[in-house]
Amino acid sequence: MLVVSFPAAAFATNCYVVAPEAGGPCLVVDPGIGVVEQLGQVLAKHRLEPQAVLLTHGHGDHTWSVTPVCDASGIPALIHTDDEYRLRDPLGDLGPDLVRMLEQQFGQSAKWAEPSDARTFADGDSLTFAGLTLTVDHAPGHTEGSVLFRLPQPDGPELCFAGDVLFAGSIGRTDLSGGDHDAMQRSLAERILPLADETVVLPGHGPATTIGRERASNPFLVGLVEGHIGG
Repeated sequence: MLVVSFPAAAFATNCYVVAPEAGGPCLVVDPGIGVVEQLGQVLAKHRLEPQAVLLTHGHGDHTWSVTPVCDASGIPALIHTDDEYRLRDPLGDLGPDLVRMLEQQFGQSAKWAEPSDARTFADGDSLTFAGLTLTVDHAPGHTEGSVLFRLPQPDGPELCFAGDVLFAGSIGRTDLSGGDHDAMQRSLAERILPLADETVVLPGHGPATTIGRERASNPFLVGLVEGHIGG
């Protein structure tokens, strides 16, 4: 399996390209701010053709480039039904001053347009594109529609594209629009902790980690028992 990641030009949002192998179809996860050129280079280098864009949630730092990426290749964008409304205006949460600054820096109009083919999914759905089947785990708390995408590997541990639910040593904020501390605690207890220790976590920001490492050292997970919601 081929997994290539690189940080976006702003907020260091991780964009992922996933494929069974080089020279074929692929998926793109969370194309953030200013990634179009580098994404094109990655696709060309590995001779990949995107089949869909998957979004872990609807914040603008994860969706900024979804429309140019999708419309350039005629592919769908997929987001959880509870964050579907965010895809109509994902830049709203960034605020007008920040959007103007980013627009000037990256030369992309802040006039938002949804992808031509926008689709939704729900908890427990299986998404099959590019010869890959990912399972959706709804994990609200950072936003209403935040999800994990779990992808088995034939010769290795399961991959978990965690968005802004879990990071190496931390978790996603709950003080932004759509955030909910209690929902995040439930997501950590019911979605994160049951995963196998060897599961590789590919977060929305920062380095990769494993569930076992986070279970043992992440201060937001230590002492959190499955089924018990922390205060």
